[in-house]
Amino acid sequence: MAAPVLALQDARITFGGGDLFNGISLGIEPGMRIALVGRNGSGKSTLLKAIAGEIELDGGDRFLQAGTRVGYLRQQPDIVPGRTVAEQVSQGLSPDLTADGQDTGYLVDQVLDGVGIDGSRLLETLSGGEARRVSLAEALVSDPDVLLLDEPTNHLDIKTILWLEEELKAFRGALMIISHDRQFLKNLTNRLFWLDRGKLRTHGKGFAAFEEWSEEILRAEEVELKKLDKKIAEETDWSHKGITARRARNEGRIRALHRLRAERAERTSRVGNAKLSVSAGSKSGKTVIEALDISKSFADEAGEVKDVIRSFSTRIMRGDRVGIIGPNGAGKTTLLNMLIDKLESDTGSIKLGTNLTPAIFDQHRDSLDPEDSLWDTLADPGSGQLLVRGEVRHVVAYLRDFLFDEKQAKSPVKSLSGGEKNRLLLAKLLARESNLLVLDEPTNDLDMETLDLLQDMLASYDGTLIVISHDRDFLDQLVTSVIVIEEGGSVQEYVGGYTDYVRQSTGIPEKKSKKTEASEKETVSKPKQVRTKLSYKDQRDLELLPGRIEELEAKIAGFENELGDPDLFTKSPETFQKITAEHAAAVEDLEAAEERWLSLEILQEELAAG
Repeated sequence: MAAPVLALQDARITFGGGDLFNGISLGIEPGMRIALVGRNGSGKSTLLKAIAGEIELDGGDRFLQAGTRVGYLRQQPDIVPGRTVAEQVSQGLSPDLTADGQDTGYLVDQVLDGVGIDGSRLLETLSGGEARRVSLAEALVSDPDVLLLDEPTNHLDIKTILWLEEELKAFRGALMIISHDRQFLKNLTNRLFWLDRGKLRTHGKGFAAFEEWSEEILRAEEVELKKLDKKIAEETDWSHKGITARRARNEGRIRALHRLRAERAERTSRVGNAKLSVSAGSKSGKTVIEALDISKSFADEAGEVKDVIRSFSTRIMRGDRVGIIGPNGAGKTTLLNMLIDKLESDTGSIKLGTNLTPAIFDQHRDSLDPEDSLWDTLADPGSGQLLVRGEVRHVVAYLRDFLFDEKQAKSPVKSLSGGEKNRLLLAKLLARESNLLVLDEPTNDLDMETLDLLQDMLASYDGTLIVISHDRDFLDQLVTSVIVIEEGGSVQEYVGGYTDYVRQSTGIPEKKSKKTEASEKETVSKPKQVRTKLSYKDQRDLELLPGRIEELEAKIAGFENELGDPDLFTKSPETFQKITAEHAAAVEDLEAAEERWLSLEILQEELAAG
């Protein structure tokens, strides 16, 4: 084992009068490529700053081997007015290079070409995403021994993310990365640091092993927690709500997604042959958006007209989930606005279906009043109730669905972190009655827990979805087709998610795991026994679960009726806490029962079909 080049010993950081974390010891060795994970607010960014030497420890020691260079990418870049992009990136160059008087301009130009920023631009003219790319270039050009990256993929398009992956794969030093981009972490890391309730857990494998490893730890903890008091159990359940949700993704939903993609493939073929003409007898509202040969051009600063969208046609039907991807500036938002009739096309035609009720994600969060409480933002202040797509819900129960603690219900919006504000905005948006959901880059600045939550909510959304995103895993898990925009206005649509698009556009066959290959070999060599009917236990569960689901629904309705008393918390906080916990447990039981029933229904259908 190599000696660490950077280490913390018994590190402690205090925040708000208490310890954010305490007694943390870690070592970063050459060749380590570490994913630093943890729920939002656990202190990941603070720990990374302490490792970088950006903040002082309140206790413990930081060790840095002599001569070791550390590069650090902040979440928010520093802007110095009057400084050019190239000058800023040059700040990251190694003192060894600048001291020798070498021409380092080519190094700066090379990395700026990778992130796609003109070095002559002034920093104050950059957008937030562009400024972040400049900070990324500054960190990369330093050629450090240890590179620390805090959400490096935020505001990057897929093309730039893929470029960054290749750069980091070739990077010779040690890496530590905080990111919500699962695919990015899977592709780059070989170690896991999990910051959890002030403690650091480590694992000798990369992020791909996180879900299985974390679940094993949680199962072991649950056994111990049964011996502890209820409050600790509730706190631990809350701490890992995001992780357990990730592991319990509904197999029935995934199968449903595959069925939708198959339907989309069949319809795409038929639509192409018919040149998108509307059939005379189609039901009203079934076609949501029909675009025929639409184009859009804009003149640049020099007056030269450039195609953004060129002769694109599509038909989006009720229930479709469409992803839009492409480089930054290629025209994704332009196309989106054309499809929802917010921007007129230069050529072609757009037809919207009848009875559309759209809901649009406001990524700037302008619809949130910072002075309002979470309670008042979502619900009627008097009753504490709100209508969630036709269902009456209590605000506390609904907030728990979005990973908020009931203690936050009366807190002002301005007290929330950026990720929490996005979560609240999603709660507000998804509560509305809508049949067309339009999301423009909803995954930017979201932590993994919020991404899991958003993905689960969208998977169960029964309307039509159009989403712009650079998150490959998010698209793979969610959409039935992707529209890909290239520079120059070329637009193509592919059935499936991002991985399906790559496979179809490049001709690369789908990779199979060793486990899958072994299973296929075994199937060839050994006849498989065909299951023709449900087992006795499965059949019994299928018969009893509907009654169990009805009981749980009635139980939940009773809890929500009690929580509907606006004076309950004031009169008896203990009763309020007790009912809230029992409500959460009943909701969890209901979800498990529904998932079990759904999987058995699908299995029974498949067995009946032979």
